[in-house]
Amino acid sequence: MVTHTNGAPLIHGGNLDAARRMFPDAPEPLIDLSTGINPRAYPIPHVSANVFARLPQPAAMDRLRAAGAVYGAPGAVHVVATPGTQILLPMVAALAPPGRVAVLGPTYGEYARVAALAGHAVIEAADVGDIGNAGLVFLANPNNPDGRTLARETLLTLADRLRARNGLLVVDEAFMDVGPPAGSLAGEVARGNVIVLRSFGKFFGLAGLRLGFAIAGTEIAARLDALLGPWAVAGPAIAVAETALADRPWIEATRARLAADAGQLDRLLTSAGLAVVGGTSLFRLARATAADAMFRRLGRAGIVVRRFPYEPTWLRFGLPADEPQWERLRAALSSAGANGPVR
Repeated sequence: MVTHTNGAPLIHGGNLDAARRMFPDAPEPLIDLSTGINPRAYPIPHVSANVFARLPQPAAMDRLRAAGAVYGAPGAVHVVATPGTQILLPMVAALAPPGRVAVLGPTYGEYARVAALAGHAVIEAADVGDIGNAGLVFLANPNNPDGRTLARETLLTLADRLRARNGLLVVDEAFMDVGPPAGSLAGEVARGNVIVLRSFGKFFGLAGLRLGFAIAGTEIAARLDALLGPWAVAGPAIAVAETALADRPWIEATRARLAADAGQLDRLLTSAGLAVVGGTSLFRLARATAADAMFRRLGRAGIVVRRFPYEPTWLRFGLPADEPQWERLRAALSSAGANGPVR
């Protein structure tokens, strides 16, 4: 398990403060490969000073909902804009009365945490056939950290099973920007018991903007809007997202570039003796027998990756941002591999 110096678990990527405490002598700048965030962000367009000075106007939020419909929603009325998808998880968990919740895992740990906080009894299901009588199901598609994808037909069948007992299916599509082109369930939310979550910051490389979307039936969308209240999304985030979501040339070019970089990372990891076992084109999951030792050697070299308490042979690698970062990773992997077997 990754730990802080005080022994508390490091359960999310991107915590460079914790990494610096763990590896105080590591060279700077640290290279953060512990997230699945695009390291080459969308170029920030000019944003008027008035956008920072004034509260967001209702018309701006309406435009953002319309822009968010690019994810495949039946219409803007089904789109809820939020300050990141993380804030949505406890709200969604509270939509169902306390009962049995299934989380398709292993996956992002926040689903189980927020469900338990909402009073649910949480089970981890390895397959959609293992959800039992759960009334609320959380899953990620593509999944984090292994990139597993589930077919639309499988998910729609699951949604039908849940509807028969007034159940709810929550599909986190944070990585669907680089997933199967026809894999999203956003166009199916009018069924009423499907909620799709989309993250803006990962693919566009602007996680600090804190922007996400819920796509849902009109009743659920209205409830989430009411819970969020007015001005939930900052004006600058609205302005940037309107431009970025409409920039099809950048989006298509970035998908192609990320796929190429993921292939390059696979080759690099394989040449260092790791076995690539999954991922998306924003991150790769690798297996190494000496994963803990490799994690520490990389950390001492100033390269931060993810490891997992429930699978000690796994390491997850994000993408380097530029050639100097690629070179540092090559050198660190070569050094790590030279210090013992990694398979």
